Amino acid sequence: MKNEKQMTKLLFLIYFLLLTWIIVMKMEFSFDAIYRMRSLNLIPLEGTAVYDNQLDYQEIYLNILIFAPFGLYLSMLKPKWSFLKKLIPIFIVSLSFESLQYLFAIGASDITDLIGNTLGGLIGIISYRWMVIGLKDHYKAQSIFNLLGGTVTFAFFLLSFFFLLTSR
Repeated sequence: MKNEKQMTKLLFLIYFLLLTWIIVMKMEFSFDAIYRMRSLNLIPLEGTAVYDNQLDYQEIYLNILIFAPFGLYLSMLKPKWSFLKKLIPIFIVSLSFESLQYLFAIGASDITDLIGNTLGGLIGIISYRWMVIGLKDHYKAQSIFNLLGGTVTFAFFLLSFFFLLTSR
């Protein structure tokens, strides 16, 4: 049980660092390499989510997908926290990322991203809850998600390494 919790902490740390690298650093290793842009959109489903007068669902889906593990990991690490107590840190981290993008002119700060990210975290929280109910055991659910998280993390590192080798 203790090993599972330690594994969850390690996977969450790796996930959070990767999340920061993807969102704040735009998958670059230097601030100098990041395209400078500052924009702020406070109207949901407008601005950066619209291309050629069409809503870009892919960006919204990716925001949801990338934040779902946040809800999973938070649920594994803090199973006794209330639903709202788990959702607030997800919202705050997303708001912080959007604020940093605006502050340092490293991307578009968009309410749609904030909504999508928070929704992703919400889906992670709910998914974990369903898994615990289905298995009737928090530790089995944590074990399964740790295995899945470790596999996905390893695959992401391999893909990133491949991407870096082929893009340079």
